[in-house]
Amino acid sequence: MQTSSPSAARGAALITGSSRGIGAAIAKALAAEGYSVCINYIEQKEKAYRLVEELRESGATAIACQADVADPAAVEAMVSHAREELGRITLLVNNAGIAEQIQFQDITPEKWNRMFSVNLGGCFNTIHCVLPSMLSAHDGCIINISSIWGSHGASCEVAYSSTKHAIIGLTRSLAAELAPSGIRVNCVAPGVIDTDMVQVLGKDTLDMLAQEIPLRRLGRPEEIADTVVHLSKATYTTGQVFGVDGGFII
Repeated sequence: MQTSSPSAARGAALITGSSRGIGAAIAKALAAEGYSVCINYIEQKEKAYRLVEELRESGATAIACQADVADPAAVEAMVSHAREELGRITLLVNNAGIAEQIQFQDITPEKWNRMFSVNLGGCFNTIHCVLPSMLSAHDGCIINISSIWGSHGASCEVAYSSTKHAIIGLTRSLAAELAPSGIRVNCVAPGVIDTDMVQVLGKDTLDMLAQEIPLRRLGRPEEIADTVVHLSKATYTTGQVFGVDGGFII
């Protein structure tokens, strides 16, 4: 009698924007939980495939797929490939996003639209592709990555904050709609996490931010991944926003 592998039991997880930083930490944590994982990237091909190799060496099943989440056709192709290689996607983590510190009067329509196309449109595109199979199975888990600036506004980050606020609205509304179908939708709102994205702020700014955080340090990508793992198992939790910010916003 054949037995299912741990990854087959868990199913497949698609993590967007997962070649590095928070996304990579989430992919590693989910692979350790027994998921087969699809690493999505747009430009960081070398890092994506290095991560795939690392996961495979640890005994996990992993593939990498290039796709701009703002492009519906690219997302559809990615999801189709992931299903062929890994099976049904039971867990979707919408992590891909872009950010820029810029004063509102300097935001061009192109910058504004691109931010929304990636951060919010990317969620729409991926959910739209994985949802039919989740509805058919009457089961599935969607976790969207927002930000503390989605709950509280941030000066010079109006576009970014707006997209992250919209992701929270998407999460809560979609959770109410999909709950009767057995599909859970939750959101994680990270604080200042020590990744490449925040390093552009410079050491002085990051040191100042750390002093404003009650735990007196920046967060680690693995701490966001821990919350994602928890939500993947929290079968009676939906429509919730989990702040992981060291107490920055209380």
